[in-house]
Amino acid sequence: MTEHSIQAPVITIDGPSGSGKGTIAKLVADRLGYALLDSGALYRLTALAALNADVDLNDQAKLAEVAANLDIRFDIANGEVSAVMDGKDVSRDIRMERVSMAASKVAAVPAVREALLQRQRDFRAAPGLVADGRDMGTTVFPDAPVKIFLTASAEERARRRYEQLRGRGVSVSLRDLLEDIRARDDRDMNRATSPLAPAEDAVVLDSTDIDIDAVLQKVLDLVHARTQ
Repeated sequence: MTEHSIQAPVITIDGPSGSGKGTIAKLVADRLGYALLDSGALYRLTALAALNADVDLNDQAKLAEVAANLDIRFDIANGEVSAVMDGKDVSRDIRMERVSMAASKVAAVPAVREALLQRQRDFRAAPGLVADGRDMGTTVFPDAPVKIFLTASAEERARRRYEQLRGRGVSVSLRDLLEDIRARDDRDMNRATSPLAPAEDAVVLDSTDIDIDAVLQKVLDLVHARTQ
């Protein structure tokens, strides 16, 4: 990592599932002209690369090698984020069921997590980076000048997911979604490695009762205050 990249500002946006952190991260990166890191997608990309190379998902050393050598980037165009690997848009591919199942297995490999830790840090470059995830401010970029922890009530997050899925024509139960979100929160907050929690110096924003535009403005105001 060069001295130039070390000095590039990083905005970390962490939070639980459904808090809107991905949407806000994309909007902030687009507004500022910064690069974007969707950390959750890295495990899916690792899984896809491993499957494409016929790597045994039980071969931890090989999986770590795949993770360490990913050729990836995230592009923003027309308000949409694309995951690009080896020059190809694989945004849809990483959402396939077989990739999702493989990603869950890959993410449990400590050597993969260690390899991806450095890969995530390698995204840091001028003019700046917006990093979206669950441990961006606590583990990956502890020196980031701007750290946001975006949250909302479990009920509100379930409602948002319900509306999103219904808009796609998917029939779902609001009660089931709420139970899933609560269960995921419990797993994320109580896992042994990098549990979900605000960094000590993070600004906690509760988006339960405010819209996306208001959240975006609060984040931009904080960025301007801390990076000028």
